[in-house]
Amino acid sequence: MKLQNKVAIVTGAASGMGKAIAERFSQEGAAVVLADLNAEGVNTLANEINDNGGKAKAVEVNIANLDDINKMIEAAVNEFGTLDILVNNAGIMDGFEPVAEVDDDRWDLIFDINTKGVMRAMRKAIPVFLEKGQGVIINTASSGGLNGAHAGATYTASKHAVIGLTKNTAFMYAQKGIRCNAIAPGAVATNISSSMKNVSQFGSERLKLGQSLIPNVGSPKDIANVALFLASDEAAFVNGTTITADAGWTSAF
Repeated sequence: MKLQNKVAIVTGAASGMGKAIAERFSQEGAAVVLADLNAEGVNTLANEINDNGGKAKAVEVNIANLDDINKMIEAAVNEFGTLDILVNNAGIMDGFEPVAEVDDDRWDLIFDINTKGVMRAMRKAIPVFLEKGQGVIINTASSGGLNGAHAGATYTASKHAVIGLTKNTAFMYAQKGIRCNAIAPGAVATNISSSMKNVSQFGSERLKLGQSLIPNVGSPKDIANVALFLASDEAAFVNGTTITADAGWTSAF
């Protein structure tokens, strides 16, 4: 029980990696706040966790909405008394557009969810962590946050920003008992492709070069295991880093 008596928030918890992380954390003893725009999905998961003897609360959250993010953090404190772990997992994909095809509205939406939402959740959670003298932040970045050949310009830029935000936060609060790390998944079997709109033919053709080097497609549970390590005391000396979990895909770049 590596997370016994811990309280965690997981965004994007209705499906994919977020769901797997929430389930894994619960199995290890954490009370979990399940945040997602898909209210039915997180309510179903919360019921499953509670029926199996765990502790979970579902919260409908639009991660692009500041009030929703603030209420999400408050829900953890009000329901379970504190917050120990924040997992910023929610995100959406672009349509593989190169910069010449970027749409301003789509750029803003992707950054609002993938980057600004991460910052806002961290900003709200850190005072709780500072008051108790400890806390863990785990940000889901992407292998696309480490190179330029895995997604379109917008998603790539948003995830590069998340990695920079992770490093800066880790440095700033390193002496305050707060750890902040990121996970950079490669190809993982999730439903993130459902968020893709108006896929660029040119961008898709270019990205096939990198995709041809994918050695294996992972499962959400593979990423959940990495998140568990970063959330646990076993990672007490790990701060400000990005763990690449991609079966060796980016080792080719």
